[in-house]
Amino acid sequence: MRIPQTPPKLDALGAEVMQPERMLRIFSLMREMKTQRHYLHWDKLRRYSPPGGMNHREWWLVQKLSRMDALKPIPLKDTAQRTFQFAVTELVMEELHQIDLGAGGLVSIPEPITNPQTRDRYLVSSLMEEAITSSQLEGAVTTREVAREMIRTGRKPRDNSEQMILNNYATMQRIRELKASELSPELVFQIHRLVTENTLDDPTAAGRFRRPDEKRVVGDNYGQVFHDPPPAEELTERMAAMCAFANGHLPGSFVHPAVRAIILHFWLAYDHPFVDGNGRTARALFYWAMLHNGYWLFEFISISNILRKAPMKYGRSFLYTETDDNDLTYFIIAQTQVIRRAVRELHEYIERKTAELKDAESSMRALDLFNHRQVEIVSHALKHPGQRYTFASHQLSHNVVYQTARTDLLDLAERGVLEKRKKGKQMIFVAPSDLSARLLKLEKEAGA
Repeated sequence: MRIPQTPPKLDALGAEVMQPERMLRIFSLMREMKTQRHYLHWDKLRRYSPPGGMNHREWWLVQKLSRMDALKPIPLKDTAQRTFQFAVTELVMEELHQIDLGAGGLVSIPEPITNPQTRDRYLVSSLMEEAITSSQLEGAVTTREVAREMIRTGRKPRDNSEQMILNNYATMQRIRELKASELSPELVFQIHRLVTENTLDDPTAAGRFRRPDEKRVVGDNYGQVFHDPPPAEELTERMAAMCAFANGHLPGSFVHPAVRAIILHFWLAYDHPFVDGNGRTARALFYWAMLHNGYWLFEFISISNILRKAPMKYGRSFLYTETDDNDLTYFIIAQTQVIRRAVRELHEYIERKTAELKDAESSMRALDLFNHRQVEIVSHALKHPGQRYTFASHQLSHNVVYQTARTDLLDLAERGVLEKRKKGKQMIFVAPSDLSARLLKLEKEAGA
């Protein structure tokens, strides 16, 4: 990824258009720009043809002047003590409206999530997805299949990548419990300790600020530096301001809760207060903020899954902000689009899974042979011959107590649907290759 070209300075541009006729043209175009949906950075704008006979520098001046009235400052400052600011553009307002409808209330929320019998299955799946993809964004190389098997079976991580994923899973579970709490430095440290457990070269770095001798820059493997964070000596004061902002104490004006959560995500990533795990902690704080402000559907949504598909776009949204007068609007636009897409993908995923479950239920539930958890495991076994299930994996997948999981699997084994085996002291249940024939036999016996 390359650093975007820094835009021309506003004062220099103003000096270039002092002729009266050019100034009149500039102010005329400013009125038109206020209705534009796109919020182009100079690095993109310079690649398009300017309107109205202007050159690129005049076009950029028009863009900057038309944005100035809408920009609102926040307490975050850069290393030169310049304030960050943002605007809620028409595009952002549209995205926020859709987020409010799709993730905050009960409008269009899929029935399986509101149904207490099935919601836990989607919750566990979502927590796993966010744990895996957030770790993959930070370099974890374990596949989804292996990671899900580790979490479901409860086995210990084999390497650093698997440990990162397990840590993220535990963190997401903990955030659900902390959502009613106000944010404090102690809570941020607690989240960081969860994210980084057993993954740091120096274990004492978990849950504390980086020291002055532990300066960290954000860059690539070729020596290109993308971000030089604030000095360690400022971190205590910066985190106090960040927590005050997260809790709604700053600034004095209204900030939409989703925008506040997005800025919190940026803020921690910008300050980079820890030796490692800053990205995962920043995304975890975003989830805390959304849940804290009543966006309960975010228990089921993975933004990292979307970010992982376009990591360069994610990185550029940080760089656009830093290179253009600390304008957070770029990051906010990018993240509201990510959130809306994540909400849409959750709805589509649930529609697919609901259809699959109904297909299975049409041949099994009508016979009253299986409960809804057993229907799901049989449906999965039909597609995955040889798959192994345990009491622990079934217990975790459906968020049920051990005895319920044990009863479900033993019942399926007694009916011949799964094959019961022993591996050491552990009992496992295997999906047979002839499962379809066994189910057909059960159906005939039930109808006799």
